[in-house]
Amino acid sequence: MALRRQKNNIINLALVIANSDEKAGMTIDQTIVNGQSAAVAFRLVNGGRKSAAVKLDRQACEDLQEALVEILSTEGEF
Repeated sequence: MALRRQKNNIINLALVIANSDEKAGMTIDQTIVNGQSAAVAFRLVNGGRKSAAVKLDRQACEDLQEALVEILSTEGEF
């Protein structure tokens, strides 16, 4: 039997986007394994409550980016 060594570089990235009062917003969690994105999960935050995690694939994240660009291209306060 030979000794086999496996080394993984795992990075967990957590981003928090919140309103100015920090009572509502969302979290984005990304797991990166050996330089490759392995999972992306989104959670809504309302007060002290967090929603269940929703995992999106790359295409869904790109669609979300496109939607945000469209939303932000319109002037005005939200």
